[in-house]
Amino acid sequence: MAKIQPLPAASPSAEWHHGDGGGGCVQGKQAVYTVWMKSLVFNGHGCTVYGSDGRVAFRVDNYGCRGSRDVFFMDTAGTTLIGIQTKSFGMMKRWEASRHHGGEKETTTATATTPWFRVQRGRGPGGAMATVTLHGGVGMAYRIDGCPSKSEYRISRGGGGGGDGEVVAEVARKQTASGVVLGEDVLTLTVGPGADHLLVLGLVVVCGLISRAM
Repeated sequence: MAKIQPLPAASPSAEWHHGDGGGGCVQGKQAVYTVWMKSLVFNGHGCTVYGSDGRVAFRVDNYGCRGSRDVFFMDTAGTTLIGIQTKSFGMMKRWEASRHHGGEKETTTATATTPWFRVQRGRGPGGAMATVTLHGGVGMAYRIDGCPSKSEYRISRGGGGGGDGEVVAEVARKQTASGVVLGEDVLTLTVGPGADHLLVLGLVVVCGLISRAM
């Protein structure tokens, strides 16, 4: 299978430590991922995340219908890292994520889960497209601005997570080295230094669910 080659990016730091809420990992330098809003499974739905070396790093594979209420973000070995549930209350929707610890491969069962974050769609403070709260936190930890359906948006810290307004990640349509813009389902995700990469990737998956790309 051919690799999707991302544009050159800063080399990632070898040192990782726990991120916001103890759920994910923080990398010391800026990193760039390529996100293909397609599943590697035939007739499947999901997305595939490629690292700076062009190899598959993470994936989401929904074997059922598009827009499943339960989505599982996995590593290359098929071990579940994040579980995301879509919950509806009338016209309102929210997405609740839990961190999976010791999850079994290719299954929805994990030995332990920890509630992690919640995404609420709707116009938040300052016109945010969606707001993010961390489990046990107070107030908005992150905000998502832009338009996921147009494959362009950014994730910033909110007042409840410190560093109010700091952009931690940006998503845009991928361009080749010669400047050719690829389709709306091939994205470049740039994650800033000090950001929780796993949390950011989980939010990108939620944005894919919001835009019905998966």
